[in-house]
Amino acid sequence: MIARPNATLTSPLGDTRTSEDVQRSECVLGFFPVIYYSALLCVGMPVNILTAVALSRLASRTKKSSYLYLLALTASDILTQLFIVFVGFLLETAIFHRKVPELLLHSVSVMEFAANHASIWATVPLTVDRYVALCHPLLHRQISYPERARRIIGTVFILALASGVPFYWWSDVWRVSHAPTKLDQVLIWTHCTIIYFLPCSIFLVLNSLIIYHLKSQHRKHCHEECQQQVPKRLGKTTAILLAITSAFSVLWAPRTIVVIYHLYVSSVNRNWRVHLAYDLANMLAMLNTAVNFFLYCFVSKRFRSAVRDVLFGRGGPLPPHLPLHQHQAPSTASHCSSSCSSTRCPSRDAGLPPPKRTASTQ
Repeated sequence: MIARPNATLTSPLGDTRTSEDVQRSECVLGFFPVIYYSALLCVGMPVNILTAVALSRLASRTKKSSYLYLLALTASDILTQLFIVFVGFLLETAIFHRKVPELLLHSVSVMEFAANHASIWATVPLTVDRYVALCHPLLHRQISYPERARRIIGTVFILALASGVPFYWWSDVWRVSHAPTKLDQVLIWTHCTIIYFLPCSIFLVLNSLIIYHLKSQHRKHCHEECQQQVPKRLGKTTAILLAITSAFSVLWAPRTIVVIYHLYVSSVNRNWRVHLAYDLANMLAMLNTAVNFFLYCFVSKRFRSAVRDVLFGRGGPLPPHLPLHQHQAPSTASHCSSSCSSTRCPSRDAGLPPPKRTASTQ
């Protein structure tokens, strides 16, 4: 990130070269990345903590699995900002200039990839949950509950940590001057598959099915009265999911393309243009860890209300969030009961006493 004289470079694979072997590309952005990541950390960390508090309140009050998945996504974004932005970019690169023990560098690299994978794959259970809720509602009532969601989230975090272990041998593309080795190719393709190709394929398939189902339901029930209210509630939840997955797909696409370009066309270490593209792509990718709060506020009125409660120290219970037919059921039932009773005994509505039985009827 910071342009400084070339030095002897030691790769994790044991290849050592000096500055005379190859001319290293310099970062043309200067100190702008340091300013950018500092601002991103100062803005992203507080809003993510605020998001976590608001979502935890919503999850505890509504007992919905979707809020637990969003809470897990927020927690993984906080870990990503901590390990990648703060430790990786600001401390190791900007302050210490990577002059730290190799063991510490590679250990932090494992945590960076683990947090990155958790941040992306925490969205997959949310996508599956929304698909089952909209397309298979009866099945969703049976399998979606908070205890199951917590087990799924725990499994995702454990698998993310395990998937970060092989990246202990990840090469520093900014400083390793040799051509990518077979191990580098395997790690780069594994990384691109885990963080982009596989989750984007899942998002594309499930989101397409969700949109198709909503459109078919709208065409089927467009002339019914109650159907005008239900899609609004389902649409907000679906809009949050579509916003999260769309933002991820757009912000992470440049980094994936540049990494593959570095692997087969031109190295980041040798070409300043690729170096610049890689820096900008990393900035866009890390921006994904700070935008979810604003997406939630834009889409969800309930989330905005929870955020106001947190900011102003209000801890009162949220109003019950019931579907429209549940709100109308008691009034409808009472109306039917009163109408039926009035049909059976019209004299009561007129204020007359009930008819007396005659001797013949006895």
